[in-house]
Amino acid sequence: MITIRELDIDLRDFHLRNINLEVAENEFFVLMGPTGAGKTVLLEAIAGLTPIMRGKIFIGEKDITGLPPEKRDISIVYQDYALFPHLTVIDNITYGLHFHKINKGEARERLTQLMDVLNLSHLQHRFPANLSGGEKQRVSVARALMVEPKVLLLDEPLSALDPGFREEVRGALKRLHRSSNITFVMVTHDFAEALSLAGRAAVMNDGMIEQMGEIEDIFKRPNSAFVADFVGMKNLFHAEFRGTTALVSDLKIELRVTPINSHGYIAIRPEDIVISRRKFSSSMRNSFPAVVTAIIDQGFYYEVHTRSREVNFTSLITKSSLIDLEIQEAANVILSFKAAAVHSF
Repeated sequence: MITIRELDIDLRDFHLRNINLEVAENEFFVLMGPTGAGKTVLLEAIAGLTPIMRGKIFIGEKDITGLPPEKRDISIVYQDYALFPHLTVIDNITYGLHFHKINKGEARERLTQLMDVLNLSHLQHRFPANLSGGEKQRVSVARALMVEPKVLLLDEPLSALDPGFREEVRGALKRLHRSSNITFVMVTHDFAEALSLAGRAAVMNDGMIEQMGEIEDIFKRPNSAFVADFVGMKNLFHAEFRGTTALVSDLKIELRVTPINSHGYIAIRPEDIVISRRKFSSSMRNSFPAVVTAIIDQGFYYEVHTRSREVNFTSLITKSSLIDLEIQEAANVILSFKAAAVHSF
């Protein structure tokens, strides 16, 4: 559906370099990365709002690279809603019909469907000033979809919302995607949002794509130190590799495979490190004595910081396990994790 080939963009203080991207028809695809990575610039290039220096953009078989925004069959939704304050909900949603020729019967049917899926029927005569943040965002999404675009671009639509409204709009986006044939591309810096909504994603950093693929693969198998840090692998260490052993300071950590380089990084997810008070027989090839240096309450779980020789680790543990194991600061513990849990790059 969306094909981007060797795209370059030059702005005064920022550049996109060699962007190659494929998004399938009716896919929910996410562009992830920190603030300033280039996500919105890429989204606006697809929409035709940012000029490109080199490269091609296709929607299906159609080359849209030189087309103006209104000819691309694309709608874009920003985080600030951009609703007309003097128009009611229903007038905001149908505003785009003034510029797009759609059969009146089809338009009525589509309006009914959008109002139903986005739960807006009871709000249709209200003005934006009388809507919550979540309601405003649902209206802005309905307005974008009312003109039947082939592609819906979403620029961090949840970031300005309170947690309750964020969940409300997230659920609405899921329902919309399931009930339509529209391709969704969403920008976010929140990995949890990506996990709940998308099947595939690309992680961007400094104007380039660092990694692209299935969300689960990016989450479990990052291919760089940057991606590992972005997806929450808090145990990220520079390492020297000798066969299937990684030397991190004075610790020898067993790996599942032999890295291709002699130096690089390893990363371990906090939830993959098991804390115990004594060593036990298991399939975990890595087991080290450590001392608890800090315990941080994270609500549903505790983040336990430990130190083994010169290396600092972060683990996750439930409250009940924390109590059962009598873990407290300065306690002596054993850290264990499988060789397969260690990612090298």
